[in-house]
Amino acid sequence: MADSVISGYAIVYNSPTVIAGEWREQLAPGSLTRTLKESPDVVMILSHDIGRVLGRVSAGTLALREDRVGLYFALTVDPSTPEGQTALGTVGRQDVKGCSFGFRVRAEEWKDGGDRLPLRTITDLDLYELTLTALPAYEETSASLRASSNNDAAVRRIREAQRRRGILK
Repeated sequence: MADSVISGYAIVYNSPTVIAGEWREQLAPGSLTRTLKESPDVVMILSHDIGRVLGRVSAGTLALREDRVGLYFALTVDPSTPEGQTALGTVGRQDVKGCSFGFRVRAEEWKDGGDRLPLRTITDLDLYELTLTALPAYEETSASLRASSNNDAAVRRIREAQRRRGILK
């Protein structure tokens, strides 16, 4: 496969979802700012399986950018690995087109839902993993193959991020 970059939004701000039928949950804009500055070594995996690593910020294979929409990612996939082949195939066909994430809440706000479920807004979290999944809890997340012409630009962005973090000289 000529294209080996998967990109999309792993987190979308102000996008409520129902958790376990008990409450609604959303992430506030800026809820990732601290963790991305303090602990940027996030891994991207398949279906929350830590044994199926696809990329990592410190390796330069995963680039993350917080913007007004949420958390954008660009993942350069290794097509020579079984996990890479699975990711490229399932995302390419759009069998897998969403994301999930592993995190620990640092700060949150709760609002009574009235006749609806209560709403938890996460305002600060520790992010440690992103995952490509067919069944995301947050349905507005996205993952798709990039056009081949964007590969060079994605690699340049990843290398520039590595330089800023002192990983590359």
